[in-house]
Amino acid sequence: MARLKNSLAPAHVTDAKTHRFDRDVGSLFGLWSGVMVSRFALVTLVGLLFASAPARAQERLVIKNFGDHPKYVFEAEPHLILGFAGPFPAGGQPGLGFRGSFHLVDGFVTSINDSVALGIGADFAGFGSSTYITIPVVMQWNFWLSTHWSVFGEPGIQITNEHPNLDAALFIGGRYHFNDNIALTLRLGYPDISVGLSFFP
Repeated sequence: MARLKNSLAPAHVTDAKTHRFDRDVGSLFGLWSGVMVSRFALVTLVGLLFASAPARAQERLVIKNFGDHPKYVFEAEPHLILGFAGPFPAGGQPGLGFRGSFHLVDGFVTSINDSVALGIGADFAGFGSSTYITIPVVMQWNFWLSTHWSVFGEPGIQITNEHPNLDAALFIGGRYHFNDNIALTLRLGYPDISVGLSFFP
């Protein structure tokens, strides 16, 4: 009889239980992701401090040397994100993402060391019915400052699975280059922040 009663339970009760399960699992996933983001940021910061100490003596300014930067066609950047605006909840939502940037040309200003790339990516945060997806498309304007440091700005647009489906995107960021092929990348802007590794094959 108990099984029969459960099978005849109203649909709204079953939906409520499913929603509560998704919410609880989503909360656990968010907590786990937040811990992972914090640990990753801490480990990369400590690694950066140790790596940059011996590199300071080898640092060389290249901002005025047009074209003096790693030669690459595509920058692959897996990263962790923390979404806080746009489609993401105001309280913050951790997640994962990827950005791929295609090198287009060595800059707009020939008197400085800059370059331009087209960046396309995808970021995912949340779980179950509260999954947030953004697909940014940006112009990445790079400024290669020195042997180990570069910065960039990224104006563009983003496609989301929340209303509005088309929104603005704007980021600034910086990289610490361990060598010509690998860099630690930090990005701040709207609608999220990210930290990851860039690979220049």
